[in-house]
Amino acid sequence: MSFVRLSTLLRDGPKEGPISALPYAQTLGLRYIKTDAGITIHMPFSDALIGAPKRLHGGTIAGLLEIASIAQVIHALGDDAAATTLKPVNVTVDYLRGGASEDSYAAAIITRIGRRIANIRAEAWQADRTRLIACAHMNVMIARRDAASAG
Repeated sequence: MSFVRLSTLLRDGPKEGPISALPYAQTLGLRYIKTDAGITIHMPFSDALIGAPKRLHGGTIAGLLEIASIAQVIHALGDDAAATTLKPVNVTVDYLRGGASEDSYAAAIITRIGRRIANIRAEAWQADRTRLIACAHMNVMIARRDAASAG
C-alpha cells in the first residue's frame, strides 16, 4: 500500500473522490468523503461485488471496513501520516445482516491511538446508518519513520 500517496490524498485532496492510491480500493470502486468527523468510505454497487445471489460478498464488506479503518487512522495522524506505515495486526468482522445489491458506506471510530498501536471500530451500512450490515474491530501497528527517510 502506498500510505504516502493515500495520506496525501486524504489530507490535501478534494473533499471527496476516488481512492486511487490502493489497487484493492480501485477494484472495489471505493470513494472517500471527508467530513468534520473524519472519513466516510463509499462503495458503489457493482455486479462484480456479488457473492451469494443478490448479496454482497463478505470479502468486499471486510475490505470496505478495513480501508475505512486505515483512512480514519491516516486522518487522525494528520501531517504525521506521510512519515508512517500502517500494518493491520488483526481484524475481526461481525456480519450482522446480508448486504443488499446497493451502495454501501463505512466509517471508523478510533477507540485508542498510541505510539505504536491504534484500536479501531468500523461500521458498514447501506441506506440507513442505524441498520448496520457489518462492523469490525481492528488493531493497526503504527511504524513511524524518521523525517529523513519519510520522502
